[in-house]
Amino acid sequence: MADTISGYAISWNRPAIIAGAWEERFARGAFDSHLAENPDVAALWAHDPSRPLARVGNGTLKLRSDNAGLYFAITPNTDSPLGQEAIAMVGSETVNEMSVSFSPEIEEWEDSGGLPRRLITRARLYEVSVVLWGAFGRDTSARLSRASDNNQAAKRRIEMAQRRRGIIK
Repeated sequence: MADTISGYAISWNRPAIIAGAWEERFARGAFDSHLAENPDVAALWAHDPSRPLARVGNGTLKLRSDNAGLYFAITPNTDSPLGQEAIAMVGSETVNEMSVSFSPEIEEWEDSGGLPRRLITRARLYEVSVVLWGAFGRDTSARLSRASDNNQAAKRRIEMAQRRRGIIK
C-alpha cells in the first residue's frame, strides 16, 4: 500500500470570501452530477497543470461526495520528485489546504446585506489542488496517511480481534 494524501477539497455550505467581492458556498452534492459522468478529474500541485499529482483516469485520484463535503484521496507517484515533494510537504503539514477548479452550472445569488452571496448547487469539477492557502482555508484539508502506519494499524486491529477470541494472549 502506498502513501496517500487525503481529506476534503470542499466542505458543503461553508463560506469563503472570494476576492473581497462575494461570499461563496457549495451546496451538498454540487459535483455529484458531473462526477457521475466519470470525468477524468486531475489532482495538481497549486493549480499548475505542469505539476500533476494524480488523476481519476488512472486510479491515482479517488473522489466521493459525502455528508461533509467532497472527499479526495491522492496516491502520488513516489518515483517522481513531485510525488516525493508532495508527500514531504503534506506530511510535515507545511502545505495542508485544498482548492478546486470548477465552473458553475446552477447557482443562486442573494444580494441582501453586505457582500453578495453565491450558493453553487451544481458545478463541473476540473481539478483539485493541494495548496498553501486555499480560498476556503481550514474548511478544507490535506493529510498524509503512510502505508506503514496503515499496515501497523491493521496488524493491531487483527491482534485485538484475536485476543478477544482467545486465539492469542
